[in-house]
Amino acid sequence: MLSHQMKRNCNNVDSAITNDDLTVMQKHVLKFVLLESLHRDLYQKDIEEEFQIRKSTVTGILKLMESHGYIRRESVKRDARLKRIVPTAKAEEIRPKILEQIQKTEAKLLEGIPQENVTICKQILWQMFHNISEMNEEENKKDE
Repeated sequence: MLSHQMKRNCNNVDSAITNDDLTVMQKHVLKFVLLESLHRDLYQKDIEEEFQIRKSTVTGILKLMESHGYIRRESVKRDARLKRIVPTAKAEEIRPKILEQIQKTEAKLLEGIPQENVTICKQILWQMFHNISEMNEEENKKDE
């Protein structure tokens, strides 16, 4: 139920990107690029994995986003075939709005919940994530 409510709320975060020259999927990808590029370098493969979409689909999305001036793709010194995805200044203008909307959502989610309960919840969810990841790895080994 929480997952469904969060998906409905996602429209509020997406509304931070008011540009009409982007499709809904491009807005999702842009949001991902803006948030993840704060912590690490991003490549096309990261988008394919995050959204579970084919390489050709991601290529089309990125080409359009590049032509609209939201991203640029830079060659990587260690491997010229790799292209790092970098948000442009036009995209960077959107980041503060997205971060503000996320902070509002998180504050509302945590309203009335003691910090120690939040900490315990995070620990339990990380353990569940670890458990299911381990199970998926074991299943993948069986399939090989």
